[in-house]
Amino acid sequence: MDKVQVDILRLQTSPISGGSYAIVLKELNGDRQLPIIIGAFEAQAIALELEGIKPPRPMTHDLMKEIIESFGAELKEITISELRDNTFYATLSFDGQEIDARPSDAIALAVRFGVPIYVAEDVMRAAALVPEIDEQESISPSMTENVSLTKLEALRAQLNEAIEREDYEKAAKLRDEIRKLEQ
Repeated sequence: MDKVQVDILRLQTSPISGGSYAIVLKELNGDRQLPIIIGAFEAQAIALELEGIKPPRPMTHDLMKEIIESFGAELKEITISELRDNTFYATLSFDGQEIDARPSDAIALAVRFGVPIYVAEDVMRAAALVPEIDEQESISPSMTENVSLTKLEALRAQLNEAIEREDYEKAAKLRDEIRKLEQ
């Protein structure tokens, strides 16, 4: 299978799916961009890791990483391997073994392990977009802007959790941090 290495361009709310997010992958040596719709939980897991924010208790993907490492396995790469019936499929590649995964979970693990993310060339041809030149400039904000947006989204999610747990002291601290970022 021919593969194209990609990087995470941005993580944003999805205008077409209420409550969902889109992670946009961009090929390293080209202009094609691949948007994939993911859930809010997975978006938060990816954003927290990209931001270097460590929650007080391990999230599911952190736990998965610990389990994988405790068994002596090593994640080599992840691949968005297939597009079937408008659904993306991914694989986790270990030493000679491939495991089926949802793309969002695979990406969440890839950022935790620091491994390359690939997309099958067939998938890129079928689903990638190539923004127009002037659109690329307006779509590709600086990494700092992307980081602050994802950090803001992650903080808002943490604020909602703190309020649900009635941890108002933590909620107040998160509210203050959100206000600083919004200014």
